[in-house]
Amino acid sequence: MIDFIEKKPSAQEYSSLTEAVGWGREPDSIVEEMFENTLYSVCAYDGEKIIGFARIVGDGMLFAYIQDVMVLPEYQGRHIGSVLMEYIMGEISRRTAISPNIRTYLGASEGKEDFYRRFGFVTREELGLGAGMILKKRLH
Repeated sequence: MIDFIEKKPSAQEYSSLTEAVGWGREPDSIVEEMFENTLYSVCAYDGEKIIGFARIVGDGMLFAYIQDVMVLPEYQGRHIGSVLMEYIMGEISRRTAISPNIRTYLGASEGKEDFYRRFGFVTREELGLGAGMILKKRLH
């Protein structure tokens, strides 16, 4: 049975997920600081093993950004990501009741756009807002 718990994972749990999905690993100190700036997070567990995670970052009143939606590859296709997103969208709804003009963003991994469309997301281009952009890492 899969349990969903509204909490922040340990740095080691988080890194085990990011490595498994091919996102690499950050030092524990960076992950711990990152969690200090997280508005909301939810974890999926199979027994004691973390198998999924999602979080919201932002100011929580006008801007929210859905970040780090991930599920271990061997658990993908079992609707775990969908349940994580249901928790996330529930939190967005609670925040929208307080601040109706909150804008919720996310950056979908390539090929995952249709997954997020099921939750009402569209591209910025579809709304006539132009492309989203990201600061390219600089070489030292």
